[in-house]
Amino acid sequence: MSVGATVNRHIQELGGGFIFSREAREYAAETGVDGFVGPYTRGRGGVLGDVDADVVTAAFGFFPAHSIRAAWESIPMPAAKAAHRYALACQDFGRRKLGSFDEAPRLAELLEAVVAAAEPAGLPLFAGWRGVPLPADAPGRAMQLSHVLRELRGGLHLLAVRAAGITPLQAVLISGSTLNDGPGQARFYGWPEPFEEISDDIRSAWQHAESVTDDLIAPAFSVLDDDGGADLVRLVAAAHTATFAR
Repeated sequence: MSVGATVNRHIQELGGGFIFSREAREYAAETGVDGFVGPYTRGRGGVLGDVDADVVTAAFGFFPAHSIRAAWESIPMPAAKAAHRYALACQDFGRRKLGSFDEAPRLAELLEAVVAAAEPAGLPLFAGWRGVPLPADAPGRAMQLSHVLRELRGGLHLLAVRAAGITPLQAVLISGSTLNDGPGQARFYGWPEPFEEISDDIRSAWQHAESVTDDLIAPAFSVLDDDGGADLVRLVAAAHTATFAR
């Protein structure tokens, strides 16, 4: 299995861990809007600029347009400020969770090399987040880079899913999230019911899209030599344990 495929689950959870953190809730409170979806959409999508909601829908990919528009337009905070505060929440989460992780500097070094090597074509959220300045400290830097790599994987998966002929809703119904099963996640995103039954053919196409995503992301990780790849696999797993240890 390639390095990118091996670290995928840990990167997805590590890079997304701050989204429901106390730091993210503090940012959300600053927007003046209750709830999760509005601040999340404005913060994550803020790197796109003060664009029409359809642009955000296109970049996010797996959300219905009406949900994105309502969320995006509900937040009065300028997009650039929302993105900046969202980045600070990610960094502060990293400092809290990885402040005692002695190998955070090496992890940040390896993650930064992969992020720098990735091709941004067709990946607006990844490109936008890669352009956000990184903090000087290793724990905050490592966590932000994990988030950026999560956007890389997510953007590539969106391309693979659409190329496989799978609709965004079908992809959500199949994959769900770490918090919800597929239908539960679709409801959370705001997709209207009733939901279709996912056929074996669609599920097989989605599995193929997963494999294509692994292939698409592999070149970014190929910047690491064998020792670097082995270190990254080990350190991402250790950072994941440190972040989510009870």
